Amino acid sequence: MVSVKDIDKSRLPKHVAIIMDGNGRWARERGMPRAYGHQNGAKAVRATIEIAVELGIEYLTLYAFSTENWNRPKLEIESLMSLLVSTIDSESKSLIENNIRIKIIGDTSTLPQSVQKKLNKVLEQTQHLTGLTLIVALSYSSKWEITEATKIIAQQCLEGKVKATEINQELLNQHLTTAGIPDPELLIRTSGEFRISNFLLWQIAYSELYFTKTLWPDFNKASFIEAIIDFQQRERRFGKTSEQL
Repeated sequence: MVSVKDIDKSRLPKHVAIIMDGNGRWARERGMPRAYGHQNGAKAVRATIEIAVELGIEYLTLYAFSTENWNRPKLEIESLMSLLVSTIDSESKSLIENNIRIKIIGDTSTLPQSVQKKLNKVLEQTQHLTGLTLIVALSYSSKWEITEATKIIAQQCLEGKVKATEINQELLNQHLTTAGIPDPELLIRTSGEFRISNFLLWQIAYSELYFTKTLWPDFNKASFIEAIIDFQQRERRFGKTSEQL
């Protein structure tokens, strides 16, 4: 069994992003409704945050609800939103006690007012904290994000604030929802699927990808440690040769 002592603390990724997948299949295997899987998936979220804090990870991004997830059955969406509100209520005190700052990325205007109200409260309560930055992607899709950033830049060009020749990668970065946040060095996806699913497409250009068959409710601290150990065995060249490193 792996443990924290197996990790080289000097080579930790600064930012880890996770596509949390497999709640529905986990529940189906147990003859339970999908909501049961989401409820148990919340336990995996807690465990992941705890180990990220213990290791000293600076940024953790969790893909909680995609733009495409709005196409799911109405009952499941209502269950997810209810779970989100109850989780914020139950975990906000712990987040503050552990110096965790919350950031939300995505089109939050599409979320129910009850969810928006809870999110705004926890954002205000944690904005001054200096430990782990927990980024939650809600009603998020990368294509939406890049499109919105492009609209802003196009409007700036029309207003004469930006010239077309001044548009570069840094300018686009400044208008993404992740502005000011370093790109993830490690992207984890659970449940055995090998897809990115419209998640941080711009930001993961040079991320190390780690796929595990573990369904999200079964993902625990040891699972996270295994992903970090695998990351530390990679040679990150960024277009260079091994000899240049």
